[in-house]
Amino acid sequence: MAILLAIVIGGLYAAGIYLLLRRSIVKLIFGLILLGHAANLLIFTASSLVRGQPPLVAEGQLLPLLPAADPLPQAFILTSIVIGFGVTAFTVVLIHRAHKAGDTDDLEDMRVPE
Repeated sequence: MAILLAIVIGGLYAAGIYLLLRRSIVKLIFGLILLGHAANLLIFTASSLVRGQPPLVAEGQLLPLLPAADPLPQAFILTSIVIGFGVTAFTVVLIHRAHKAGDTDDLEDMRVPE
């Protein structure tokens, strides 16, 4: 399972970087989204996938019963999803404004000095 996830993560990073290097602004947004998803999967995979009980501590004990799932990577991924959504929304608004001002979605045409 870890090998399959490593291949998927590598593919997502490769596709994201490829899309970031294209000339279209829409492809730039999709590249950012793919990089965000790849980072989330990387955090999830690095946290060692273990099927276990929920990390609830029984009454009168100090630690949860083992094996227990680690909630910290899940919290990191949830935070990353929220931050990624905010960055994507900001990027869409910024690119919409740039497209409205320049009437093009080509990054090379936007570089021309006025």
